[in-house]
Amino acid sequence: MISAEVLCRLAWLAVIEARAPVYPETGAETGLPPSEPKSRPRACARRSGASCAPRKRLKSKVMADTLYLSLWYPNLLLESLADKLQQVLGAFAVHGGEARVYSATVWPMDWSETPAFQRIYGNGDRGVEPKQAVEDALELLHDDYAYEFQIGWSLWELETGDNLPSVGTNAGLENGATGRWVRQPRLVRVTGYGPLFDEGAYEQDGHIRIDFGSDSPFLEEDVELEVVGARHVEENVRQLVELTAAVEKASGATARLLWSELGESLAQRLAARLGMTN
Repeated sequence: MISAEVLCRLAWLAVIEARAPVYPETGAETGLPPSEPKSRPRACARRSGASCAPRKRLKSKVMADTLYLSLWYPNLLLESLADKLQQVLGAFAVHGGEARVYSATVWPMDWSETPAFQRIYGNGDRGVEPKQAVEDALELLHDDYAYEFQIGWSLWELETGDNLPSVGTNAGLENGATGRWVRQPRLVRVTGYGPLFDEGAYEQDGHIRIDFGSDSPFLEEDVELEVVGARHVEENVRQLVELTAAVEKASGATARLLWSELGESLAQRLAARLGMTN
C-alpha cells in the first residue's frame, strides 16, 4: 500500500525538479542569472560526483545518478554570499545532518586550478560551526572564486557483506547474500559561486549548489523492497524534500531546481520503483 505521504512527497519532488529560475536579463556583476539557464544545470566533468565514503555495496544493475540542488537569489551581491552559505549549512542539523562543517575549500578561477585554501576540520565535534567555516573560507573573497564546504548528512542505506543479518525475506539479494539497513552520514558538498567563477557557472549551477552524491538511497533499485526497506527509502525521500524546503526558506532563495547528472527525473524513477506508473 502506497501511503498518502509518499504521494505528497512525489508531487513535491516533481515541483522541485520543475522550478527553474526566471529573472530579467542582467550583467554578471550583479549576480543575477539570465532569464533562463542556457541548458539543464551541469555537473563539472572534472569533479567526482561521489560524496560518500566507499563501502561494500551491491553490484549495481542500474546506473546510479548524482543528485544536485541548485539555488538562485535575485540581486545577490558577492558580499551577501557568506550569509546565504551559513543559512544553507545551518539547515542540515535539523534535517538529518551534522551541526558542524567537515571541511572548507576555496577554488580560484575554475575546477582545474589548485585550491587557494583548504582546511579539513574533521567529523563530529572536531568540525566547526557553519559561521566559522564560512568566515575562514571567505577571507579570500573574489568574484572568480568558488567556496566549497562538506557537511555530514545521514540517510538509510543497504549495506551488504559477510556475517550480517538478512534483511526481510532475503530482500532480493543475489546468491544468498545478507545485508542490513544502516543509517550513516555521507559527506554532502555545498558550493557557493562567485559570479565570474568558471565563466559564470552560477547561471546554470546556481549561486549555491548542493551535491547530495549518489541517488541510490532514494531508490535502492538493486533490491526488492520489503516493508522495512520501503519505509527507510520513504524516510530518505521525506528528509530530502524537507531539507530542500528548509534551505530554500532559510536562505531566501527565489528559485531552486533538483536535478541529476544524467538528466533523469527522481520523481519519475521513484514512481516507477513503487509501481505507480501505467
